[in-house]
Amino acid sequence: MPLTHGHTCKEDSRLENNVVLSVKNLSVNFKVRGRELKAIRNVTLDLKDQETLAIVGESGSGKSVLTKTFTGMLEANGYIADGTIQYGDVVLSDLKKDKDWDGIRGKEITTIFQDPMTSLDPIKTIGSQISEVIVKHQGKSAKEAKALAIDLMTRTGIPDAANRYNEYPFEYSGGMRQRIVIAVALACHPKILICDEPTTALDVTIQAQILALIQSLQKEYHFTTIFITHDLGVVASIADRIAVMYAGQIVEMGTCDEIFYDPRHPYTWSLLSSLPQLATQEAGLYSIPGTPPSLYNDITGDAFAPRNSFAMAIDFKREPPEFAVTVTHWAKTWLLDPRAPKVEKPKIIQNLHERLVKLSQTATDAETGGDAIGNN
Repeated sequence: MPLTHGHTCKEDSRLENNVVLSVKNLSVNFKVRGRELKAIRNVTLDLKDQETLAIVGESGSGKSVLTKTFTGMLEANGYIADGTIQYGDVVLSDLKKDKDWDGIRGKEITTIFQDPMTSLDPIKTIGSQISEVIVKHQGKSAKEAKALAIDLMTRTGIPDAANRYNEYPFEYSGGMRQRIVIAVALACHPKILICDEPTTALDVTIQAQILALIQSLQKEYHFTTIFITHDLGVVASIADRIAVMYAGQIVEMGTCDEIFYDPRHPYTWSLLSSLPQLATQEAGLYSIPGTPPSLYNDITGDAFAPRNSFAMAIDFKREPPEFAVTVTHWAKTWLLDPRAPKVEKPKIIQNLHERLVKLSQTATDAETGGDAIGNN
């Protein structure tokens, strides 16, 4: 989606609010044909009340696996190998059975997935799927639940909701189905809403509408949002903080402005360089060379080193620690060690703010005819 005109990142940060979920030294493994795949490797993360945290990275970096541990939805062959997840007084990492999750999954922490057709029952009406969630989690009567469901449908942008209550998913467009999935999620009154690439299957215009809807509903219902995506451009205008994941680790964390305008990890540089808005006719769209490492193997040093043109000898030998850039910004890269040579970030992302503003203005001028109208 196009980045916002002027200031790229969301400005009303809530970083000082209380922690609602705390992850400490989390490792998640999967048993696959007699081998161990280390999908999450020693992740520590605090989620703040009412913030929007974006988790970005390539496919397979561990974004979805990490958040599945918050709702006990790991596949049967996956398990928490180490670390803890604390939500209020509940240690989520200690919950083993589905019944243990009844008061958490859906009610307190819920997920919106990228394909609404797999989230909705094709043989049940739209309204009944929202109503049954309200009956289960809010204890309302069927009549009360229907009224609340219609209200939620209206709030999420479904026109003529009362009449469309009895329609089926196949009668809705992709964007409308995704709005219904959001309505189902909000029917639980969750404290944390996990959005797992919820706009990937939608066109750019609908994508922008869904992102604006989630932002608006967050302000109204006061929940915390985790937004998972592989595209940094998607979260530019909605994120308070951004966590960059690679090979099962968070390699950089900071506010939206810090990640966009002062990124420090070479992998973050690569993701930003891959923004479609920066593609040129001469050079085309930048793509990151190589492939991520196999997580079946133990990784020595910095996992990104084989793909990193700035890698030093130490990157292949020792894993870098977290180097603080500011009180809200850190990155796991040896380039931040005082002994490392000074390296400039790639030219394509230098002065990124100015470039994005200029591109946004050019796109706006193209749509409106630019200043040609004013000259006539």
